[in-house]
Amino acid sequence: MKLKLVIIIFVFGLVFVACKQEKKEVKTEEKQVLQNFMIGAWETQYIKIEMPTVNKTDSTSIFEDDFSKPTSGRAQSMYNVDGTFSAWFKQPDSSKVGETKGKWKTKGDSLYVDYFYLGNQVQVWYLIKQTNTGFTGNTVYDWDNDGEFDDSLLMKSKRIK
Repeated sequence: MKLKLVIIIFVFGLVFVACKQEKKEVKTEEKQVLQNFMIGAWETQYIKIEMPTVNKTDSTSIFEDDFSKPTSGRAQSMYNVDGTFSAWFKQPDSSKVGETKGKWKTKGDSLYVDYFYLGNQVQVWYLIKQTNTGFTGNTVYDWDNDGEFDDSLLMKSKRIK
């Protein structure tokens, strides 16, 4: 009887360990899927930032741009295999302005970026959802620099060559 109990416990332990290892492998695969997906060149097609407490008031400010006008600049970025990235605005005359460089990584369905821009160190993460042409990214951050992390951003980007 003791031998049967030991065997049952042993088998249960093996199944439990095997399930845990399988779960870890899936998470690693998911991470690599987003990490590999992000490598390359991107262009933002649409951005919307809602800031409910601009300058510590109860006024909501919304910044929105669809970048579809031929005269508007294009927000572009390049994510490299080594975990670095660069981002800039491409003007209608094809010149680059506002270029910044930083580091990036992924975890699950999130993209983490760390860069220096306009005198500030920016560390933000985006929830990424892949689409047919690229991805949508969502985050909550202090985009208006009022000390409150309550501003929501929605970004739609497409892969470029």
